[in-house]
Amino acid sequence: MTDDKAEAAMRWLPPQARAHAVAAPYARRAGWPFILIYGLAYMGLWMALLPPILVGLAMRVREIAPAHATGSLSLVVGVGALMALFGNPFFGRLSDRTTSRFGMRRPWLVAGALGGMAGLAIIATAASVPQLLLGWCVAQLAYNAQLAALAAILSDQIPASQRGTVSGIVNISLPLGMAGGTFLVEALADSTLATFLVPAAVALAGALILAWALPDHRLAEAQRPRYGWREFLGSFWINPLRFPDFAWTWNSRFLLYAGVALLMTYQEFYLIRQLGCAPADVPRWIFLSTLVQSCTVAVFSILGGGLSDALGRRKVFVCGGALAYALALLVIAFAASYPWFLAGMAVAGIAQGVYLAADLALVNDVLPERETHAARNLGIFNIASVLPQSLMPAIAPGILSLSGGSYATLFVAAAVFVALGAWAILPVRGVR
Repeated sequence: MTDDKAEAAMRWLPPQARAHAVAAPYARRAGWPFILIYGLAYMGLWMALLPPILVGLAMRVREIAPAHATGSLSLVVGVGALMALFGNPFFGRLSDRTTSRFGMRRPWLVAGALGGMAGLAIIATAASVPQLLLGWCVAQLAYNAQLAALAAILSDQIPASQRGTVSGIVNISLPLGMAGGTFLVEALADSTLATFLVPAAVALAGALILAWALPDHRLAEAQRPRYGWREFLGSFWINPLRFPDFAWTWNSRFLLYAGVALLMTYQEFYLIRQLGCAPADVPRWIFLSTLVQSCTVAVFSILGGGLSDALGRRKVFVCGGALAYALALLVIAFAASYPWFLAGMAVAGIAQGVYLAADLALVNDVLPERETHAARNLGIFNIASVLPQSLMPAIAPGILSLSGGSYATLFVAAAVFVALGAWAILPVRGVR
């Protein structure tokens, strides 16, 4: 990109985002080969991390402790979620202060992928629930270290004028990784070890290729931020009064994912009890709805991210995506048949694709202290995606109890959360 074109692109940006783009010395316009390698590394990570949540852990729990499968699975998944909640901002902070001759992000990309493979190997060979729990905790910590480095690369390497497009690529990687990982699990079902380690090997290959292509920068020892108990606790907190734009963006993401968590957690019970699906048919129906949603997320992540870059606007896409997701939840809540449920899931995919592409770009535009604490602060932002997975299942039984077990009421409540997420982005001032 020529200097004249870069300056012209910068004029589309709001003052705060423009200042960040100028200040970041490594945020030059990225070429498509690097963007594709970056997206493939993300996809490899999701291929390794998501199938255990969807299929692998339940399979192993049934093999190890069939008499207590439900409780054991809840324990393993719940503790693993806490590890993810802790690991992402913690390792993000460490990445921000890494002075290795290999760079700031590269060591965590490779070490995270290797550690994740080790954790999945423990899961594949576990003979007891405590061993299974250990393996999942190792995998969650390691892959969240890798995820923290991946998230920081968007801020380090991608200029503001490209972040919507690249965010769309990143969002496509999740449904593609989920589908690819699930396919490998089914294809390798005869070998438990291969079921876990082949996706892990794909994730490692993606991390190594990205580490090779990454123009990572090195932090001088003299520039290394200090680290003590105050800094450790600061890994999980950003002052909302000092950085209100970041706080409002965090709140918006949290509220959207509150709705997502309620839909994903309770759609099986909804299909059985509200739509009258036979339990034996539910896995096939959920797979079909997930496929529809994944395809729409993929398409509209690219379209939404590219259009957000072209117009130089983020908030309208975030607000519009959240409101559309709230509408999708209402369609699902009052669906009278499975085709209506499927239509609601398609709208949810469109909305989620538009929202996430613009939201990821927006948070990088308003990210506090990008030059010194990008990975840590993005780790704190990722808490907004993880925390609802623990909180919403605790809140949902109360809503169901008050409504006489109505899942329609539960999804209406989810729509309210998501609509509030659209409102929460309006006070953001540093981005249009």
